[in-house]
Amino acid sequence: MMSLFDDEEIIKTYAKDMAREAAETAAYDADRATAERMIVDRKMPLEQIARYVPSISLDELKRLEEEILQ
Repeated sequence: MMSLFDDEEIIKTYAKDMAREAAETAAYDADRATAERMIVDRKMPLEQIARYVPSISLDELKRLEEEILQ
């Protein structure tokens, strides 16, 4: 039976998706580390940190602050 996609094309697409996901995870991890440093420094309120690190929600920043300041 003929297929619309050959196995090689499927594997290439899967590899691209995995690479994209890894890049997004790395970017998020870097943003989280930045937010953690900003919270530790305590030089600006969470609302302002959320403006500079938009990939992390204000709710998540609040949870992160609770973790850090325990």
